Amino acid sequence: MSSTAMKKKVLLMGKSGSGKTSMRSIIFANYIARDTRRLGATIDVEHSHVRFLGNLVLNLWDCGGQDTFMENYFTSQRDNIFRNVEVLIYVFDVESRELEKDMHYYQSCLEAILQNSPDAKVFCLVHKMDLVQEDQRDLIFKEREEDLKRLSRPLSCTCFRTSIWDETLYKAWSSIVYQLIPNVQQLESNLRNFAQIIEADEVLLFERATFLVISHYQCKEQRDAHRFEKISNIIKQFKLSCSKLAASFQSMEVRNSNFAAFIDVFTSNTYVMVIMSDPSIPSAATLINIRNARKHFEKLERVDGPKNSLHMRMR
Repeated sequence: MSSTAMKKKVLLMGKSGSGKTSMRSIIFANYIARDTRRLGATIDVEHSHVRFLGNLVLNLWDCGGQDTFMENYFTSQRDNIFRNVEVLIYVFDVESRELEKDMHYYQSCLEAILQNSPDAKVFCLVHKMDLVQEDQRDLIFKEREEDLKRLSRPLSCTCFRTSIWDETLYKAWSSIVYQLIPNVQQLESNLRNFAQIIEADEVLLFERATFLVISHYQCKEQRDAHRFEKISNIIKQFKLSCSKLAASFQSMEVRNSNFAAFIDVFTSNTYVMVIMSDPSIPSAATLINIRNARKHFEKLERVDGPKNSLHMRMR
């Protein structure tokens, strides 16, 4: 691995059977939801290095949740596990029958984080929400979120409801990864400039391997608040279908009477999606503009790249 890589340590924790390894496998290892049933329990700690946006490397520690392992994390392995953590992701099974024990382990994690990595960001995923009756989901999640925020003080935590069977998993992980991107504000500023120059309604930037949304800009209000996660889910499933046929997905254009959507390889680590509603702008012009912007965004992606904005010239 390159010595110039920026490594970010991410702890993935929670009781055994809460769904940690399943969600990791879907996001980072191209599993589909039904295939996660064959995954076994994690033994102790599984380490994986996920290269993300070129030089950014997620050092992911998937920590087995059996009682014996959990106790070891807080005693003999405490310094090793909780030192230099950028993000703690704690997964709760919403239907757990040992909620009190789950909360106890979570508080033990927070104490260790406060001692060893006080600047770490904390995320709680209330998982397997598909098992809860639909009309009860909002209420149950709100109650659990309030409890977790209270227990987390003086640290702050961000909570998400998740399920491997819908787009909520992508929403949560996109939000988490967004926090780790070092030059995200510069990326967003340039994406805004790009969208305005080409007169797009909306532009989305996806990480190439995971298809998580890492940045976006919209000029017009859109009705579906969950569209990013739905697109991530749909396109990733389509990419997997292509790979099973020994084909590779590169680009797509979808057009109807109201809009045109272009999805294309953008940089070596991203895909871009451009939404256009102006019928007077031909497809060829939009595709040329995407091509012309590629080199500029390649420079922005590099963690050690230039800090000043570059001027784009679009045709």
